[in-house]
Amino acid sequence: MKTFYIEQFGCRATQADGAALERQLLERGCALAQSASAAEIVVVNTCTVTASADAQARDAIRKLHAANPSVRLIVTGCYAQRAPEELSQLPGVAWVVGNSHKPKIPKLLIEAASPRSESSRSDGFLPVSAISLASLPESGPPAEILIGDIFEQQTLLTTPVFGGEGNHTRPTLKIQDGCNSRCAFCVIPFVRGKSRSLPPDTVIRELQKLSEANYCEIVLSGINLGAYGRDLSPRVEFEGLLRRILDETAVERLRVSSIEPMDVTQDLVELFASSERLAQHFHMPLQSGSDRILAAMHRWYRAEHYARRVELIRERLPHAAIGADVIAGFPGENEADHAATLAFIEGRPFTYLHVFSYSKRPGTKAASLSNHVPGAVIRRRARELRALGERKAAAFRQSQMGRQLRVLTLHPCGDDSNDRTPALSSNYLRLLVRGVFPANQWLYVEPSGCEGTFLTGQVSD
Repeated sequence: MKTFYIEQFGCRATQADGAALERQLLERGCALAQSASAAEIVVVNTCTVTASADAQARDAIRKLHAANPSVRLIVTGCYAQRAPEELSQLPGVAWVVGNSHKPKIPKLLIEAASPRSESSRSDGFLPVSAISLASLPESGPPAEILIGDIFEQQTLLTTPVFGGEGNHTRPTLKIQDGCNSRCAFCVIPFVRGKSRSLPPDTVIRELQKLSEANYCEIVLSGINLGAYGRDLSPRVEFEGLLRRILDETAVERLRVSSIEPMDVTQDLVELFASSERLAQHFHMPLQSGSDRILAAMHRWYRAEHYARRVELIRERLPHAAIGADVIAGFPGENEADHAATLAFIEGRPFTYLHVFSYSKRPGTKAASLSNHVPGAVIRRRARELRALGERKAAAFRQSQMGRQLRVLTLHPCGDDSNDRTPALSSNYLRLLVRGVFPANQWLYVEPSGCEGTFLTGQVSD
């Protein structure tokens, strides 16, 4: 019986791929090791959305090999699809498997003990034989690179992800992968392929199983979630899927992870306002508040369009969480553009921000531009955006004082000497509730104070 361990990086979609891979390996009789050091084979599931994500993956690979030189490393994921040659040069790497061939990793792992022979292979892998591996270290055989055309990839791996925030309390189900858009800064369409969706009947079955297992909140995720169903025949709309979920499952609270602003229609907002089972939480990527920069990014909306979506949400759901992604320092961004972004965010009821420093991604249109912003300027602008986001989040927490919030209890993270239980509200507020309660339980709490980024309070009478 082979032992394996999966080292995860990146977004919910990458984590969902890892969860699906883990389930496939267990079904084939492999055993999950408790740690990377105890495994015969470690799968490193990478992200490549930023240069720092690449660096994090390389550092992890080096550390895994240094800690256990005998371990065999399979590097997969988005970084593996984008730059397989780069990863094949790292010590301890036996295989680099792109997203195009990720579904075939179970067979590769099971056959790992057999001598590799090109003439005897029947697994459908497409090795890149033109890549020179002469510079690989002498400590092991050359890494084998297994990639193909990502746009031919049709398989949508899906398994609920347990873990992360909430520690097994709030599973995430990936129902869509890939993206047909071509934002100038984004490498994801090139490493994940075109948009594809999990059939709605499969979504319903997966959610029914999770609900029957007594999970109270489930998160739906995807690379471009609002594009769900457009590739299916007959075509399915995301809003229609949500209505089916409400009608055909007993899921008590459904949360949408992220959705593009132009997919937040009036009908969708009305649906959220009509049901307490849909979490009052919208995460809409903004990227910039400057129309000039939005055009350069190849985003398909302008600031006024985005603003109208925020207004729609606030009109119907006055206490909803509204979060945004923002990029600091896109090529050509000047101080006036940055000021426009700050002013746009300041004037809107955002409740939190995810701020990213622009990172050049090979192969994207933005990477070829000549007017890149100096790193020191990018870092300063990112700090200013994060400070604004923290002020917005603090103001939102303060606005919820005295309201009664229905919260879901989570597993405690570490020792809690104050006898308090972490919990999460529909509008994405983290709380510390006085008393010790089991995870995955509904409580009504009235916030009365703040502690860092948490609201504090006790169960309402």
